[in-house]
Amino acid sequence: MPDVRDVSPYDALLLLSFGGPEGPDDVVPFLENVTRGRGIPKERLKEVGQHYFLFGGVSPINDQNRALLDALRKDFADHGLDLPVYWGNRNWAPYLTDTLREMVRDGRRRILVLATSAYASYSGCRQYRENLADSLAALEAEGLELPKVDKLRHYFNHPGFLEPMIDGVLRSLAELPEDVRDGAHLAFSTHSIPTASADTSGPVEGHGDGGAYVRQHLEVAQLIADAVRERTGVDHPWQLVYQSRSGAPHIPWLEPDICDHLDERHAAGAPAVVIAPIGFVSDHMEVLYDLDTEAKARAEELGLPMRRSATVGADPRFAAAIRELVVERAAAERGQDVTPCALGALGASHNLCPVGCCPARAPRPAAAGADSTYA
Repeated sequence: MPDVRDVSPYDALLLLSFGGPEGPDDVVPFLENVTRGRGIPKERLKEVGQHYFLFGGVSPINDQNRALLDALRKDFADHGLDLPVYWGNRNWAPYLTDTLREMVRDGRRRILVLATSAYASYSGCRQYRENLADSLAALEAEGLELPKVDKLRHYFNHPGFLEPMIDGVLRSLAELPEDVRDGAHLAFSTHSIPTASADTSGPVEGHGDGGAYVRQHLEVAQLIADAVRERTGVDHPWQLVYQSRSGAPHIPWLEPDICDHLDERHAAGAPAVVIAPIGFVSDHMEVLYDLDTEAKARAEELGLPMRRSATVGADPRFAAAIRELVVERAAAERGQDVTPCALGALGASHNLCPVGCCPARAPRPAAAGADSTYA
């Protein structure tokens, strides 16, 4: 591992996230930001916003990002990294453009970006890069000197991301009644996306049949299931499942849905289920509503014992993983030989998204990739 204190040429880290409302009056304006350009009526957005209103109109994601910021700053300070950490969102305050403007005015010229999405997909990677390009274009129009922006690689198979999830599954299994524990089924859940988007996720040479999105999630599920078997001596059956579908009914999306899966497991005689939300960095609204509300209610209707394991959140091991990724990328930028840290058969992801990776439906400029508008 290179010198853990040397992060040159970078002079800042940007935590880039989705954003969420922080009160009832924020819900509809937030959803208007998320769906901008789709022509969705305000009344429909109010219906969609009911998930947020059930929780007082507050998404937990912003507080979770604040906790992650604190964890990153503490870890960096404890390990001698002199690297300021900023935070910007795609869809709510603090907005990405405002944060980048602040960074430029603070003199930051080489910025690393940590997206709160661990996997390859249009919405989980390319769209973040498009938002970066939009913000850089706005700063350019203001006459500001643009920084060089790079994005950290996908970290789905980094041990610092995996270990907290393994522990979460083990804790959830331990919480089940002893008579159903060993037979419990593991349901590894992630966000459903259109199958066409999944098929074109990741580099072009891997397109088709779920693309990198499905392969990466299957890899994580297998790694967690293997670790659980090694630590408990029990080989739990498992499946990758999906949640949070939001598209038109006629468009194929990844399946099975988590609630349908609970029906199937119950019908097949599974004594219990542990749901592990491996596709999410933190317990944001889609975890709280789709799993802790809807899936929990379905399991209770079925009389199926169910536990939901924790996401990674601000676990110190995740903060340490980000530090390692920063140091690794900085060393690579300086031309040093680096052995990336990754578990499983897929190996470490690319540092620079290649041309054709996770394409948009309509071509748009993107930053931090081989096809970047801004170098």
